[in-house]
Amino acid sequence: MQTKILTKMSMCVALCCVTAYISFPLPFTPGMVTALTFALSLTAYLLTPKQTFIVILVYIALGAVGLPVLGGGQSLSRLIGPTGGFYFAWLVAYPLMSLAKGSSPNLKRYVAINILIAMPITYVGGLISMILLLDINLWQALTMAVFPFILGDMLKATAAALLGVKLSRLF
Repeated sequence: MQTKILTKMSMCVALCCVTAYISFPLPFTPGMVTALTFALSLTAYLLTPKQTFIVILVYIALGAVGLPVLGGGQSLSRLIGPTGGFYFAWLVAYPLMSLAKGSSPNLKRYVAINILIAMPITYVGGLISMILLLDINLWQALTMAVFPFILGDMLKATAAALLGVKLSRLF
């Protein structure tokens, strides 16, 4: 890979690590509200699907080996706990989002693909891990893994799309 591409990818990994610290817990769910999904969206807007996948894989690997880079500065416990499904769903959601973004930056398309592709896939991953690990039913999982996050995720999707369009035009 070219140095320019590796630099962009490294900056995206670093952005993911930093934004994971911008988070806060909710009392009724093991999931956290985090700025990380903003960084993942931006990554998908700026990189190719393969590069996006690699960035997310490197980010998850950093947490898996024990570095405190996952939600709220945690490590492996986030991946093997009830929120692990979110992390692994990102490996599918954001490369697909990158694939669907098109060749020219477009705010409406960027927001739409985030809301219609990345968010549902991410929520399904979180639902699966919470149902399996917490032994709860679908409704309980929805109230813990989806409903509290929809509005915030839509706002982050819009903010990331705004910045993604501007940065895509620069690069």
